[in-house]
Amino acid sequence: MAHTSQSLRRGAALLASTVAALGLLTACGNGGQGTSPESVSGTAAPATGNASSTDTSDTSAAPSGTGSSQTGGSATSGGSSTGSTKTGSATAAGTRCHTSDLSASVGANNPGAGQENFPIVLTNKSGRTCTVRGYPGAAFVNASGTQLGPDPQRESGSTAATVTLKPGQSAWAGLTFSNPEVSGAKTATPAALLVTPPDERDSLKVAWTGGAVPVSGNASSVRLNVFSAGTGA
Repeated sequence: MAHTSQSLRRGAALLASTVAALGLLTACGNGGQGTSPESVSGTAAPATGNASSTDTSDTSAAPSGTGSSQTGGSATSGGSSTGSTKTGSATAAGTRCHTSDLSASVGANNPGAGQENFPIVLTNKSGRTCTVRGYPGAAFVNASGTQLGPDPQRESGSTAATVTLKPGQSAWAGLTFSNPEVSGAKTATPAALLVTPPDERDSLKVAWTGGAVPVSGNASSVRLNVFSAGTGA
């Protein structure tokens, strides 16, 4: 009986040891599972680092953006300046000549086939470039300023072209009428010719030295041509 009790006590001690060992293993296993989420949570921290990295990327992008802005600003400024210069030049070149920009004269007669042909010359006396296009207005007047004869007519078939006049340059338009001795028209001798530039209202007064002009009767019409570059000489 003594031997049996001793065996039972040893068996109980062995069982107790085995249970204790199993409890320890279970505790260690639970501890590992608890650490795993923390590690995952911990590895999420670099996302903040990645965010910082993104911020750094944004920061490094800022100078690029600044550079782009500066380049864009420079390009815009340069483009605006260049555009302004070009536009200014184009505007100056494309602006018609006003009466105040011009002086007028009448060139020498170039007669032919019973016709008297005088060039009406407009010269740019201003300091800017301007243009003329089309027909002048014209009227012969006596010393008191009264018009002699009807208004000159525009020559049909003339093709208008824009003539650009730099300062000092000239354009001319032909003034033509039949020789009164040939046509038999009644005549008068003007004191002056009033010349109105295209699209203007104010006239320039030029002394007339070309002799008698037709003012009434058959073939008394005076005709005008469009402006061309030069003086018509």
